[in-house]
Amino acid sequence: MCYGHHRSFSRDDLIPSRNRPSRDDDNDDGGDESVVQDLRGRLADTEARLQRARAREAELSRQLEEMRRFVSVMEILESYLKRRYREQQQHVARLFSSITPPPK
Repeated sequence: MCYGHHRSFSRDDLIPSRNRPSRDDDNDDGGDESVVQDLRGRLADTEARLQRARAREAELSRQLEEMRRFVSVMEILESYLKRRYREQQQHVARLFSSITPPPK
């Protein structure tokens, strides 16, 4: 199931040399810190998406359970109406069979 329009995470995203041009004049701590900050941001986004997905799943589960109860009630109603229809048919058949044709 798709919960958003986010691209998938890949190993290339973890390797700074593949997704950012390397800069020899940068301080290694600054580069590492930006990678960590980037990963923290992605983690927060992922956790937020996961939370939304779980909330959506809970809502869909609630709706599914509600639909199942509705279908169950409809099946009970259907069987009751079928039984009543058969009873009425039998009653009408008994009425017609008890009527004797008039003498000729």
